[in-house]
Amino acid sequence: MIWAAGVFFAFGIIFAVMGHLGVLIFPDVYTRLQASSTATTTSVFSVIVGCMFLTGWDQMTGKLAVIALFFFVSSPVAAHIIARFAWRNEMIPWRRSHMRRGGLHTDDD
Repeated sequence: MIWAAGVFFAFGIIFAVMGHLGVLIFPDVYTRLQASSTATTTSVFSVIVGCMFLTGWDQMTGKLAVIALFFFVSSPVAAHIIARFAWRNEMIPWRRSHMRRGGLHTDDD
């Protein structure tokens, strides 16, 4: 069981690092929000499942399941609230620029 827990902890670390890189690399609030909320949810779920493997089938497993359920409900709601705030404050979503001979070109050129 310790090996299974270690695998889930490793997945949690990988997803957390990917989410942090997404927040640093992506250009606008909407893509950053997607990276952070998706990676955070999978990271926390992986760590909770790893903890379930370590504790076995006892009361703590039930408590961890309730925590995971709460997180699965609250994380998308929080991401939606942030995205709605950004949209209402007229934050413009990022758009890919087009490539032309001679370098980058935007739609305004």
